[in-house]
Amino acid sequence: MSTNLPAVAKPASAAEDHQYLTFLLSSEMFAIAILNIKEIIEYGSLTEVPMMPGFIRGVINLRGSVVPVVDLSVRFGRQKTEVSRRTCIVIIEVQCGDETRQDIGVMVDSVSEVLEIPLSEIEPPPAFGAKIRVDFIAGMGKVAGKFVIILNANKVLSVDELSMLDNAATQLSLAA
Repeated sequence: MSTNLPAVAKPASAAEDHQYLTFLLSSEMFAIAILNIKEIIEYGSLTEVPMMPGFIRGVINLRGSVVPVVDLSVRFGRQKTEVSRRTCIVIIEVQCGDETRQDIGVMVDSVSEVLEIPLSEIEPPPAFGAKIRVDFIAGMGKVAGKFVIILNANKVLSVDELSMLDNAATQLSLAA
C-alpha cells in the first residue's frame, strides 16, 4: 500500500488553493500540507529503540534509510494508537535546521483524502482551548461546515527532538 504523492501535488504557481492530506487520529480530522508528504505506507514492523520518548514508536527501514516513526496521538498527550488494518505511516519531510531536511514517519489511525482548501477558508490557530499545543497548528480549515486542524509539520517536533531523532538515526545507521 505504498503511495507516492508528489505527482498529486499542484505546482507552487497554482492559484489560491492549497492541497492537504487529511487523516484521522482518535476520530478527529487533521491535515498536513501535501508538499510535506513524501508517501504513505502500510503500518509494518517497527524496530523499537531503547531510551526514546514515549511518542517515538520506533524506526523503520525505508529503502535503506532509518526513519523514526512518531505516534502523533501520544505526541499530542493522548492514548497510544491502537494498530488496526487501516493504521498507516505517513512519511513527511520536515526542516530541522537551516537547510537540513529529515524524513519522519507519522503513525495515524487512517488516511482520508487529499483536499483543496482555499486560503479564504483557513482561519488562524485558536489562541486557547485546543486539545494540542497551539504552536503545532498552522490553521483551522473549514471543510463542509466542519473544522480540520491543519498541522505545522515543522513544529510538531521541536528542534531539540529532531536533533535527538537525528542522533538516534545516525547511531542506528552506524550499528547496522
